[in-house]
Amino acid sequence: MDTRGFYDELAERYDLIYADWDASITRQGRALDTLLTAALGPGPHRVLDNACGIGTQSLGLGALGHRVTGTDLSPVSVARAAREAGRRSLTLPVAAADMRALPFADASFDAVVCADNALPHLLTAREVGEALAETRRVLRPGGLLLLSTRPYGELRRARPQSAAPHVHQGPAGRTVTFQLWHWHADGERYDLELFQLQPDGDGWTTRTSSATYWALPEEETAEYARRAGLADPLWHAPADTGFHQPVLAARRPSAS
Repeated sequence: MDTRGFYDELAERYDLIYADWDASITRQGRALDTLLTAALGPGPHRVLDNACGIGTQSLGLGALGHRVTGTDLSPVSVARAAREAGRRSLTLPVAAADMRALPFADASFDAVVCADNALPHLLTAREVGEALAETRRVLRPGGLLLLSTRPYGELRRARPQSAAPHVHQGPAGRTVTFQLWHWHADGERYDLELFQLQPDGDGWTTRTSSATYWALPEEETAEYARRAGLADPLWHAPADTGFHQPVLAARRPSAS
């Protein structure tokens, strides 16, 4: 399944990955807002949530007053993000767009967020470089990139075969989500199979989706950011930010 198909198919049940999606929206929004305001001041800021999915980070940042625009490769996902914003009386313009070709003018945003392990869907150095160059282009001089991925330096050494299951308790019962990982021979890329078990009468319905990732270690991701013209890349650990993944912060130089 290609990346767009993966998220198109998953969009209507993506929230079931979380034990409490609303709590995650709030927690992630606050963590990213802390990083934004530390770097750029109190705002509100013009933020592009690049690879916004169904809106987890967009909704959290919008609720804190930032002027957020959401883009994602999946039109089904951005449509749901817009609906979720409407339910919360938030303004969230959205567009289906590839992060390698963003439909915005130069210097349109104070900050770009690319969270939840989205960049590693790009499987070659050229694609990663194109995406980060587009990020730099749409940032204003002095603007901020916040990029989160899994801690791939550690994961490439350990090569885990699975991720721990998550349980969502809903009105119809519990939904269980878990992942199996199948590492490629190169030791860098892996295929992920995502399983969701949903209650169905006295039994279960199993839904599966699959996608491929490039497990770029933190120092390599930072180097790609430098090559794209972003300055001072620095990783922030989850223990320091409250965000669930390491977050790379980098700036478009003020003089560019």
